[in-house]
Amino acid sequence: MEPVRTRTFVAWMERRQIGLYLAAIFAGGAAGFLAPGSAPALELAINPVLGLLLYATFLGIPFASLGRAVRDLRFMAAVLVLNFAVVPVVVFGLSRFVAGDQALLVGVLLVLLTPCIDYVIVFTGLAGGASGRLLAAAPVLMLAQMLLLPLYLLVFVGPGLVSAIDPAPFVQALLGLIVIPLALAALTQWIAGRRIMAVMAALMVPLMMVTLAVVVGSQITGVRSELGSLVAVVPLYAAFLLVMVPLGLLGARAARLDAPATLAVVFSGATRNSLVVLPLALALPEPLALAALVVVTQTLVELVGMVAFVRFLPGLVPGLMPADSRLRH
Repeated sequence: MEPVRTRTFVAWMERRQIGLYLAAIFAGGAAGFLAPGSAPALELAINPVLGLLLYATFLGIPFASLGRAVRDLRFMAAVLVLNFAVVPVVVFGLSRFVAGDQALLVGVLLVLLTPCIDYVIVFTGLAGGASGRLLAAAPVLMLAQMLLLPLYLLVFVGPGLVSAIDPAPFVQALLGLIVIPLALAALTQWIAGRRIMAVMAALMVPLMMVTLAVVVGSQITGVRSELGSLVAVVPLYAAFLLVMVPLGLLGARAARLDAPATLAVVFSGATRNSLVVLPLALALPEPLALAALVVVTQTLVELVGMVAFVRFLPGLVPGLMPADSRLRH
């Protein structure tokens, strides 16, 4: 009877995960306001919690058939071109509105130039998109952004500012948040098989809730104190979400993708890697400290946008059988 109850509870969480994520953000924000002294401890917890979340995410990658996923050339090409050729042009244009403030500029560039690899898979699945294909593309997307982000920063902000940024956090993030969780996930699949994978899959929603609560709780007092500056980036983030919808649809159409893959491409182009780049932003020198709050602000704007995306994007993709009916119960 206990396994049945567990499966029922997991299914309940999956149906209501958007509401649970918003509740986690509220709880984290409340904790940050009520106990501001907890912020340093919560900040230290970001990397471990995020590493565990990514390990659970990577466990869903079908490593045994990863070669077949990589050979999914049209989908992979659409996702890569959209994120690393089209998005930088959009981001350059939007970032000109904050080019006069280096901290705002670096924060916007860090978060908008890096495609999401974690909760984008959840939201894509909720809307009826090809979440499995996006999951298989996650390691490629992460490696590409870590290699290309320094180049984009060099082009967009110049060598003077880039030279002041310590590369060590980038290397640590690549190892601690990608290489190690990815290797452990592959090893787990090989040794432990389905049992641990099933357990971690059941923990995905709670892990995402904890991650969001820790991130928001650690940064919310800073967001409040810098609200006047951060208001300037909110319209940029909203504009990015809106602009990437038609661009994603056009890219998927050019690649002649089916409806679920089209939706996955749109979500990939619109969602950003705020949780993973936050540790990088936190490691920036003091004059750029505001960049971390700029990244957190993007998370808050994007999650509201994702609720709208799940509801309305399926209607823009002909032939899609949306999965958002799960949200109505």
